[in-house]
Amino acid sequence: MLTIVIPTKDEERYLPQLLASISRQTVQPSEIIVADASSSDRTRELAASGGAKIVEGGPVAIGRNRGAACATGEFILFLDADVELSDRAFIEKALCEMHEKNLGLATCDVMPLSDSRIDHFLHKAYNRYARAWGSRVPHAPGFCLLVRRALHEQLGGFDERVVFCEDHDYARRFRRVGTFGFLRSVQVPVSIRRLDRDGRLRLALTYVLAELHLLFLGPIRHNLFHYTFGHAPRE
Repeated sequence: MLTIVIPTKDEERYLPQLLASISRQTVQPSEIIVADASSSDRTRELAASGGAKIVEGGPVAIGRNRGAACATGEFILFLDADVELSDRAFIEKALCEMHEKNLGLATCDVMPLSDSRIDHFLHKAYNRYARAWGSRVPHAPGFCLLVRRALHEQLGGFDERVVFCEDHDYARRFRRVGTFGFLRSVQVPVSIRRLDRDGRLRLALTYVLAELHLLFLGPIRHNLFHYTFGHAPRE
């Protein structure tokens, strides 16, 4: 029924929490696939102990595509290692809403795993902005994407030439093959580790510039934004 695909690189700190939250779901995935990009820590060991199948990954778009290529479920739920499905009925609710709305691709509101008011403000601002564009200019964070596998394959997956905001590019191209929408029955908690590492103002400015690039110049196939897969401290 549902395959979960998680791209990873050195995720021993966060992956066990995500896998534990999946194990508590009222509806269980038929399989969990971890597409690992040559982790140097215990990511693969922890993935295997959590019942996941491990495939060779790479940069995030490549990792998601390789994981999806091995999927057998009707639906694929793409998650990043630093999210948690704190709502035990997340999968159940999400699938029901996908069927009710006949969506091909969906995402949901995001919330920070943080007590900081500024973090909640920033995430609420993003949610409102993304919903305001709706299906006209889809915005879909790659750390939580639910898609029908047949349509993912028809689209050709993620564009592996895109090095930043490959998730939004994926959602915008998806309009060629199916219907995009926001799930209202669920929301996904995500860590603030990138905010902590890069700084809130700096990261907000980066995403504003990236949004302008997407709107006026198209997909980002260069590394001027210095995006890195994985979360090692910046040098």
